[in-house]
Parts: sequence; C-alpha cells; structure tokens
Amino acid sequence: MLEPITSYVAIGDSFSEGLMDSDPRAEDRYRGWADRLTLKLTESPVGSPDLSYANLAIRGRLLDRIVDDQVPQVLEMKPDLVSLCAGGNDCLRPKADIDALAAKFERAVIAMREAGIEVLMCNGFDTEFSSPLIRAVRPRVGIYNAHLWSIAQRHGCHMVDLWGLRSLYAAEMWADDRIHLSTKGHHLVAEQALATLESGRSLPAKGFGVPARPTRAIREVMSEESRWAREYLAPWVGRRLRGQSSGDALDPKLSELTRVRDLVERSREVDRARDAGNASAGGAAGQTDSGEVDEPRGSEG
Repeated sequence: MLEPITSYVAIGDSFSEGLMDSDPRAEDRYRGWADRLTLKLTESPVGSPDLSYANLAIRGRLLDRIVDDQVPQVLEMKPDLVSLCAGGNDCLRPKADIDALAAKFERAVIAMREAGIEVLMCNGFDTEFSSPLIRAVRPRVGIYNAHLWSIAQRHGCHMVDLWGLRSLYAAEMWADDRIHLSTKGHHLVAEQALATLESGRSLPAKGFGVPARPTRAIREVMSEESRWAREYLAPWVGRRLRGQSSGDALDPKLSELTRVRDLVERSREVDRARDAGNASAGGAAGQTDSGEVDEPRGSEG
C-alpha cells in the first residue's frame, strides 16, 4: 500500500487541465478528473486531509513541452505523487514517431522516480468509437499504450487504464467536440484513478464491448458530422496551419502547491459573495419608485 499522499501535482494537456468539465465559479476555467481526484484523496486512506495540490497542465501541449517545461517544476516541488498523462496530442499527428515519443516519456518517468515521486500514468483512449477522422489514429494509440504499459511495469508506476474502462465510451461521457470528456466522464476517470491508487486495480469491468448507442438515420449522421467538422475540426486544423495551440497564451490554473482545504474555503467565499450579490440585485429589482418592495406575484392563468 502507498504511503499517505500529502502532496499531488498534475501535469499534461487539456485532459488533466479538465476540459470540458466547466467550473461554474470562473469563466474559461475547468475542474476535471485531477481536481476531482484531489478531493477524493483528502478522504482516502492513501491520501491526507492536509493534502496540497498543484495543476500545471495546459491545453494543447505536446509531450516535448510537457517534459521540458512541466517536469522540471515537478522535480523542484518534489510532491509525493504526480500524474503524467501526455502524448495524446502527438498521436493525432500522422508523422508522430511513437517509439521516440515513448522514449521521451520514459526519461521523464525515470527522472521523477529517481527523485522518489510516485507516478500515476494514464493510457490513451480507444478511438474506435469516435468520429472517422479520430478513429484513424487508433493504431498509433494502441502502440503508444503498449509502450506506456511497459514503462509502468519497468518503473513501478500506477496505470489508470482508460482504454479498458469501457463504460467511459457511453455517449454521455463525452463533450460535443468528441475529443474531451464531459463532466460525467471526468468524474468516472477520477473514480478509476482513485481505485488504481487504493487497490492497484481498475474499477470492475468485463470484456471490451461498449454501452449501446441509439441508432440514427444516415441523414442525421451526415448532418452531425458536417457540424462537428465545421465547429471543431476546422478551427483545430487552422491553428495547426498557423503553428498555434489553444493553450499558447495560457498559464497553469494552479501553479503552486496549495492546501486543498484552503482551495475549498476560497470556493466557499466565492459562492457566498455571489449569493450576496444576487440577493442585493434581487432586492434592488423588487423596489418600487417609492422605495417600497413589490409583493411577489403568482403566475398568471
């Protein structure tokens, strides 16, 4: 069993930043599986109520920048646990050298393990159930996953098996862009990660089938594919042609180790301030010109 985890740092790309699990307290900020795992660890026998947390993950990052920019920060912080989930954006590129990718990933793992840090890894999603364009990367992801399992075995890492988590491939687990998880998907991954850390095993599952999806008319499918290409694929291709990334101008959402209980209290303060503002606005809206408060009206009819 693990020694109690008192500090945790998440590194990687949009998956660990938490897209598309929106945070209702802040615009263009996301929670995600790593944030959710952090809260679970404060109540887990492998975690601590005094857990500290940082999240350096930034959307759009390729493995090179994750290893070159984020891993050195981890080595400086020296947390008890780091989650390194990276390489998915590289696998989307047709000319990606998967063997070289895995070799760089392993060098990062070795550096962190030699520093005494427990490493939590995630293998890649099974893209068989995505759109045809994303489905085409399945062979590359499969090879990359085989390398990741080898790395985890060689260096005593904890592997969150996303490929084998077949309930993750239900339609409601995915956002509209079909690349990022929905809130439900992030919640399920957090549960899988916690099970991995607590028992070394995945959540109960059998076979490799996926939850049934409703059948649709061909015309509906073609219309949906066209909309997806227009709204999500075209902007991604445009950024690639311009040499840009969706995270180029972004900083990590939590760049320093911070006690989780302090983060929770900050969130509560935001909620209280928001509730107070709503109450004030409601009171002002209910006043008449004479300064009196209007009586509430029932619905008509």
